[in-house]
Amino acid sequence: MSIFTPTNQIRLTNVAVVRMKKGGKRFEIACYKNKVMSWRSGAEKDLEEVLQTHSVFVNVSKGQVAKKDDLTKSFGTDDLTEICKQILAKGELQVSDKERQTQLETMFRDIATIVAEKCVNPETKRPYTVSLIERAMKDIHYSVKASKSTKQQALEVIRQLKETMEIQRAHMRLRLVLPAKEAKRMKEKLKPLLQVVESEDFDEDLEMVCLVDPGCFREIDELIRCETKGRGSLEVISLKDVEEGDEKL
Repeated sequence: MSIFTPTNQIRLTNVAVVRMKKGGKRFEIACYKNKVMSWRSGAEKDLEEVLQTHSVFVNVSKGQVAKKDDLTKSFGTDDLTEICKQILAKGELQVSDKERQTQLETMFRDIATIVAEKCVNPETKRPYTVSLIERAMKDIHYSVKASKSTKQQALEVIRQLKETMEIQRAHMRLRLVLPAKEAKRMKEKLKPLLQVVESEDFDEDLEMVCLVDPGCFREIDELIRCETKGRGSLEVISLKDVEEGDEKL
């Protein structure tokens, strides 16, 4: 779709329109396709890569630019960049039914891929295939939300799938080294955050190899750094504790 803007003769091509109603009036901005969702998910941080022009329109396709007075009344400012950011964040992306369907199908597969990469069958430690996760998502009638990032939705899918199948985040394998003086106290504090302690070796320091849920990694890291004042250490041996081969149902 090509759009002419007679006000300034800028020819806008490959346009994605984001529309917002505010103060009883309609406002639109012209963006590059595929960039709006990247901006909303945080993947794209450069506004210049998202906006085709900093102008705010009443109607992009006709090239009708919004009046300054209307912008000030509705948004409380005439700062076009600030207004564009508001419309980007809260406006509705105008896409055809076919485009929306394609986008949702792509996001559905992306979510399934993230889940398959992050999870295993807790009994066998084997990962699930993407197609198997897709089937399971269809079975629970998971509905993709175009406005939420695929990563956020993948975590939501994992929570929902736990109710119908054996699935969990793959554990990380860590090596923890705790100073001898603090070892006993630290071990007690760490206990609730460790899933499995595979080995313990007490020489000058206590060295432990353990499996943990990825969601606890940051807490464990902070605990060791703060409580041991830098004398303890944490090393990631493997990001995922998995067995070879795919899980089959």
